[in-house]
Amino acid sequence: MITVIEIGCANTASVLFALERLGADARLSSDPAEIAAASKVVLPGVGAAGFAMSRIRELDLYDAIRGLTVPLLGVCLGQQLLFEGSQEGDVECLGLIPGQVTRMEASHDLVVPHMGWNQLEAIRDDALTEGVRAGDFAYFVHSFACPVNDFTLATTTYGQPFAAMVRKDNVWGCQFHPERSSIVGADILKNFVTL
Repeated sequence: MITVIEIGCANTASVLFALERLGADARLSSDPAEIAAASKVVLPGVGAAGFAMSRIRELDLYDAIRGLTVPLLGVCLGQQLLFEGSQEGDVECLGLIPGQVTRMEASHDLVVPHMGWNQLEAIRDDALTEGVRAGDFAYFVHSFACPVNDFTLATTTYGQPFAAMVRKDNVWGCQFHPERSSIVGADILKNFVTL
């Protein structure tokens, strides 16, 4: 059973339908006990880090998420929440991956939010990146970016490189929306389902 965490600020329906199209047994939940009992967990997110973390705490999910030993996949804002903190509201996040999420810099050539299709680069071998190649496109919508560090599986450049995919132990993340990233996104979700 894959549990998609419902915190009230995510595109949970799109993620759930994408998993179901792959034949996964998936459900939505904001119940800490159900999340703790899942075989895999997805943390999607859209919007502001501060609001998402306040919802996680209000729903008593902070310790449940941090205590997971099964595969956990953060999607979009969900990936950012995996890090120690975010400049977006100077918020403390889940602290599962070292590093701080920072604001993307806009310029006359680069509009923020970064919205649309962009290429994945510097792909590292991992169970989640199997079949994904440098140059493949994914769909992004974000104004804050995760740092490139030892836990980066793939980068994307928009003004400067940022972590497009990450992994530490049983925790993975995609800054882009795999559920909206065509064949590449479906392959990544399939990889997660079959971990």
